[in-house]
Amino acid sequence: MLDKEIAELRRHLRPDRIALAALFGCLVNEKKEIVTVFRQPLAAASQEDTGAILTLLRKVLSGMPDKNLLTLPFTNEQVMDSDVHRMLSALRNADEAGEAAANDLFRRLAENAVMDGPYMILLLTDAYDVPGAAKDGGEADSEEVFRYCVTALCPLKETKPALGFFPGENTLGTLGVNNVLSSPAVGFLFPCFDDRTANIYDVLYYTRDSAANHPEIIDAVLQTVIPMPADEQKETFSDLLHESLGEDCSLKVALTLRDAFDEQLADYKTSGEDEERPVVTKQTVTRLLSDCGVTPEKVEAFTTEYDARFGDAALPPQNLIGGKQIEVNTPDVQIRVNPDRSDLIKTEMIDGVRYILIRAENGVEVNGIDVTI
Repeated sequence: MLDKEIAELRRHLRPDRIALAALFGCLVNEKKEIVTVFRQPLAAASQEDTGAILTLLRKVLSGMPDKNLLTLPFTNEQVMDSDVHRMLSALRNADEAGEAAANDLFRRLAENAVMDGPYMILLLTDAYDVPGAAKDGGEADSEEVFRYCVTALCPLKETKPALGFFPGENTLGTLGVNNVLSSPAVGFLFPCFDDRTANIYDVLYYTRDSAANHPEIIDAVLQTVIPMPADEQKETFSDLLHESLGEDCSLKVALTLRDAFDEQLADYKTSGEDEERPVVTKQTVTRLLSDCGVTPEKVEAFTTEYDARFGDAALPPQNLIGGKQIEVNTPDVQIRVNPDRSDLIKTEMIDGVRYILIRAENGVEVNGIDVTI
């Protein structure tokens, strides 16, 4: 899904646009037992409650694509004939088949999801009248109905007793313990909304923690390929560079790769995010390494290690940069540099000692004190 298509669905998940949607819920305790299941039309809830529910569900369509939002593909065989795909397809309808599918999903999640403590499963089924594009740039009449479901697993947090004020009695008193739904830890949208139409071959998967994407849900419930978590991608890429290049893994190499990846992301943002998101391929990296003067033997060692760890996969550049700023770390020193000023950093050997040099002119401060270099 393009970023603009994700944003369009987020805008649709508003109380004034989605009143006819059906909401299913399931409470699971810390023993993986289903405590209760319910169904509630959103129209039956107050405007305030509906807004709070949709705020939680919009979180499943939030975060950074390829880091928090992952596109998981189904095989042709799964789409044609599999229990999982039949279940997901049935969830798109708020009828008896959809209710049976919801109970099936709740059972699968309760048995397999690994969560800390009790949690609530929220499942929304809805039909979105996708507006067409008018010649004047506005919206035309709907040309298609996009039927979909959004699922969110929201941990329950128990509030502590606290002192409160009771206006009716005009007294102070202790407020009791309550269970509050927190932001989803994991969730998914099915089907994907590609080219503003249903793509039943993909599911959009959300994980709040980019270091842990709940592989047990992907494997046992959705039964698709488990992707490497975003944080692990960065660590693995850094390790294979260091191990395959050895002494050729220089400051120049690190900054060249970082600047190239950052330029890809900047060009994508300039394009208005209407295109496919940029990726880093093995061929891209090997070309950059050669431009940095890395020996052909070391470049070949990199390609071999890349194949062993990532196969033919292309990687999202934002998962490899590690942050907006450039960070230079030693065991005793940490330096942060404006991402647009990598030219300020260089290395030099002085009296047989290696140094990292940062060019400094005016505006130098140490602990808030202006100093002269």
